[in-house]
Amino acid sequence: MNKKIALTLFAAAAVMSCTVQAASNEEITKRHFASLVAGQPKLAELTMFFTMFPKGGDLHHHYSGAIYAEQYLEWVDKQHYCINRNTFMIETDAKPIDHTVCMTGADVMNNNAVLTDLLQHWSVKDFYNHSAVQSPPDRQFFDTFPYFNPVASNHAQDGLQRLKQRAIQENLSYIETVFEIAPIAQNEDFDKQALSGGVTDAMLADWMAKLEQDKGFNGWIASYLDNVRTGSAGIDDASFTMRFQPFTLRFLSPSQVFAQMVSSFKLAQAEPKIVGANIVGQESANVSMRDYTMHMQMFKFLKTKYPNVKLSLHAGELALGMVPPEGLTFHIREAIDIAGAGRIGHGMDIAHETDALGTMKKMHDKQIAVEVNLSSNDFILGIKGDAHPVTLYRKYGVPFVIATDDAGVSRNNLSGEYVLYASRYKPDYAEVKKLSYDSLRYSFLAEADKQRLIKALDGKFAKFEAEIAAAASHAGH
Repeated sequence: MNKKIALTLFAAAAVMSCTVQAASNEEITKRHFASLVAGQPKLAELTMFFTMFPKGGDLHHHYSGAIYAEQYLEWVDKQHYCINRNTFMIETDAKPIDHTVCMTGADVMNNNAVLTDLLQHWSVKDFYNHSAVQSPPDRQFFDTFPYFNPVASNHAQDGLQRLKQRAIQENLSYIETVFEIAPIAQNEDFDKQALSGGVTDAMLADWMAKLEQDKGFNGWIASYLDNVRTGSAGIDDASFTMRFQPFTLRFLSPSQVFAQMVSSFKLAQAEPKIVGANIVGQESANVSMRDYTMHMQMFKFLKTKYPNVKLSLHAGELALGMVPPEGLTFHIREAIDIAGAGRIGHGMDIAHETDALGTMKKMHDKQIAVEVNLSSNDFILGIKGDAHPVTLYRKYGVPFVIATDDAGVSRNNLSGEYVLYASRYKPDYAEVKKLSYDSLRYSFLAEADKQRLIKALDGKFAKFEAEIAAAASHAGH
């Protein structure tokens, strides 16, 4: 046989052998996973499986809510603040610490009784296994943020690096984080007009023009850009990537909300690491409900000015009983039809929406993904299991991804969210593997970055499946 032909055949055989082995490893992993979710789910084994499991991205992630309280206590001491041991609020006065009232972060960490109480204020830890007088779950969740806000924005580089290391530890490649509140300004005349008769494009254009001439507002935008650039220095490498979204608080006055949207769009236009804009805050609050359609109209106006800026909007984070029934009928639809959202955060009230089937068909056809946050949906809204609309999104082919929301507040991680999904909904291995890839496909990453991470994910899955197959073979003996 010709030597060249022989070498070619040898190479082809080697490639075929590797392909067969990879297919075999995937098949073994598929069978192993099926055994973990069959009958009563094997939660310990699922936890180990999903800790090892390659996870593409976390697309619904709040920076300040992702940092654990223990980290904030370190920053309290770095800024020479203290913790009021009665209220658990951070005291920021520049004066000597009165240890009868205030404790350093280190003192709190070393006093287990005080630390336990603080964690019950700064997170949802122990909410269901202690008998103290408590606020409702949704208030408990949203009320955590004022406790750590005084130090949340001053340590971006440290915080982002900590989040990166935690992500790498659980084999997570990408985080798209809702990072900091967007620059803001107020116009009382605009507010009066908006609240009495709604907004018009002319009103929005006029307020936008004033903002563009506001030196303080533009200075804040420049500071925000600097914070992203310096804070994210060294974040991206071969194993991990992070991108950012500024956010608008939906429960402020109309002029403040629009100012935040304007700065968000300008930030996304100015910096490639800022890949979209978002709106956040308790959706059931009176102002959030009252002004919801107005907010979507504001987004629509800005999308005509900045058509390339992508939107991932919190919409439909509501449950029956939180607001009057009519309040559940339109938020997801308007986020898509009016604002032009490319992804939906939560999407929990879809079953109550007018023409829910039509909206889900549009989400399927336009590939508008839902960011599913099982832990926070359970805690805040009390919705889980078969009541969770992920069952509808699965049935009607609406794309969705698994995400964390506020891991530091919920005291969870992305691996735990996958465990919840697998144990509750019994997917097969192909589905959870697709969810991992989809969390990159539906990201707002630039296409080249997206393809780079997908290629890296291919390699991670080959390694993971080989490890699972080897372990399964060893267990078989």
